[in-house]
Amino acid sequence: MIEKINSIYSFFERMEENNILFSFHGEISSELVSSILAIVEANLENAAEEVRVKKKVYNVLVECLQNLYHHLEDVSVENKENKKLRTAIFMIGKINNKYTIMTGNYIKNTNVPALQKRLNDINSMSKEELREHYISTMAEGGHSQKGGGGLGLIDIIRKTGEKLIFHFIPVEQGFSFFELQIKIAK
Repeated sequence: MIEKINSIYSFFERMEENNILFSFHGEISSELVSSILAIVEANLENAAEEVRVKKKVYNVLVECLQNLYHHLEDVSVENKENKKLRTAIFMIGKINNKYTIMTGNYIKNTNVPALQKRLNDINSMSKEELREHYISTMAEGGHSQKGGGGLGLIDIIRKTGEKLIFHFIPVEQGFSFFELQIKIAK
């Protein structure tokens, strides 16, 4: 039992060092997303921040959690027997006057190239190109199977003014772990 206590303390210390305000690991459901949003919203209301910063953090968080929920669903449908693949992680922290939202979830390797290309493409766009792409996507009415048209990631970059930081880590046959990090400056 002592080893477990030391390892959780070590984890606790790392969370303290990185000023992690909220973290979650497990299966994501729509009810859980609503609960997390309510908790983080309450914590942000109590934070000594400008209203515009609180709104930006909350809006980006909504996009991130919706992405987690919808894309975790893809893996869950095909892997009912493998609980690990249906789990995700989410953290929000604040270091040096920047909020950082981090998410991680499993993704089918067959989906990695398209997502990687999409992320690289939108990361390379200027503010004006992002705005134009957003407007044209809305005008075309192009919605994905999930109903969003892929506007969430564009919206995140537009709101934060920051590039998305991401990695794909091969973990299991047919699957990778997708890490996404978003910085939100004051």
